[in-house]
Amino acid sequence: MILSGANNLQNHKELVDKLNVFPVPDGDTGTNMSLTIQAAVKEVMKESNNTIKEIGKAASKGSLMGARGNSGVILSQLLRGFAKAIEDKEQLDTKDLANALKYGADTAYKAVIKPIEGTILTVARETGEFAVKISQKEKNIKKFMEKVLEESNRSLENTPNLLKNLKEAGVVDSGGKGLVCILEGAYKAFIGEFIDRNTESNEVQEVSKNTQISTEDIKFAYCTEFILDTDKISDSKMKDLIQGQGDSLIVVGDDSLIKVHIHTNNPGFVLQEATKYGQLDKIKIENMRIQHENILIKEEIKEQPKEMKEYGFISIAMGSGITSIFKDFGVDHVIEGGQTMNPSTEDFIQAIDNINAKNIIILPNNSNVIMAANQAKEISDKNIIVIPSKTTPQGFSALLAFNPEADAESNQKAMKYALENVKTGQITFAVRDTNMNDIDIKEGDIIGIGEGKIQEAGKDIKEVTLSLIDKLVDEDSEIITLFYGEELSQDDANVLREEIEEKYDDLDVEVYCGNQPLYYYIISVE
Repeated sequence: MILSGANNLQNHKELVDKLNVFPVPDGDTGTNMSLTIQAAVKEVMKESNNTIKEIGKAASKGSLMGARGNSGVILSQLLRGFAKAIEDKEQLDTKDLANALKYGADTAYKAVIKPIEGTILTVARETGEFAVKISQKEKNIKKFMEKVLEESNRSLENTPNLLKNLKEAGVVDSGGKGLVCILEGAYKAFIGEFIDRNTESNEVQEVSKNTQISTEDIKFAYCTEFILDTDKISDSKMKDLIQGQGDSLIVVGDDSLIKVHIHTNNPGFVLQEATKYGQLDKIKIENMRIQHENILIKEEIKEQPKEMKEYGFISIAMGSGITSIFKDFGVDHVIEGGQTMNPSTEDFIQAIDNINAKNIIILPNNSNVIMAANQAKEISDKNIIVIPSKTTPQGFSALLAFNPEADAESNQKAMKYALENVKTGQITFAVRDTNMNDIDIKEGDIIGIGEGKIQEAGKDIKEVTLSLIDKLVDEDSEIITLFYGEELSQDDANVLREEIEEKYDDLDVEVYCGNQPLYYYIISVE
């Protein structure tokens, strides 16, 4: 039933995505929910889960680990509550199913700081309450499920009456629609009509969108998600710790794992606070203002036929400034990601599918991303060239070596060779006490990373940066480039630039706004 529900959502995810028209675009709802429940299915299938308790626990764990976006986190909590309510059962009747639906909704509501009616939460709650009400008399599971499904559809159709944005856009809630798809698929499996996953693209119903929504309505720009592996803080205390940093906050825990979702203007601070209590995994930061603008742009150009060009480019970037520079270089698709938020193979596949080119060159710009890029290369039937760039400066250096008149093989050789001609430095902060490379480092210290190794540590950003540059510069160096992060100003960078120019008067020094989180400076020495 879980698999059939997941397949039904997957088959309709494009329609659900089309309904995602809020002024705060939190990714693609259908895609996020589908990836979340697919993660639950994968966890259920990979072990011999035979009992109700084992199946429920596996689905709960899988959905938490795989949760994407606001709607995905809420779905994971619906599954978590449902599983918790039936864990001691050997078989289920209508009362058990009803109580599980209601407990799932209650669990999801508790996970959201400020629940909004007219969303997936409303559909889940009203469905659960209705199920409890009719379970007192309805003992036939088939009839019970039919009535519950009918109620969930009624609740979904009513969502525009509860939420102004939905009524203005002329759509129902996207998350609620995703939940109904799952319930429909589960019901179909129960009556013997198991839903298979479509391998062909579906005909997507057109949904009218309100393109007049302004990005000025977005108060907190960055949709930030991560999983914290910790035994030092509870989910409730973690929620209290970062509650003042934004809105749409969801913090949920399962054993030693805490899933966090927040819309904030300072993702670096949120991540820094979390790292004090444990290890971070599955970090994702998305600029929702850019997302919304891209949605409108795609709507305008989607009908225009695209001519196949010789080369297309995909690059990984962290920071709006660095993203803009890559686009100025002619990169077709920039995936937000990097050291703290590694994109998935699926992220690359989606980017590849959106580029109409004979040869598509991928610049991972991080050693942890190269594997996913190569996996995408193996999956895709297009000619994919992965240049193994491990840093942002290496990515820029490779692009400078590209020759649009050369063939693919020659460009691949030239771009790979260019990686060796640039040195990379990074200035960030220490999140714990440690000793590396005979350097004593205290939590909060400024650290300088050169060519992948910690080479400097101190208390002052400028001093550490100058010391690191001194280690990177040699007699063959010609250009020093600084990309300053979101916590620094152009004035800060210009003061540093003047000192560098004074010390290295024979070198060119360039400064750009990278606006990257976590790293005060990214340094390129060529």
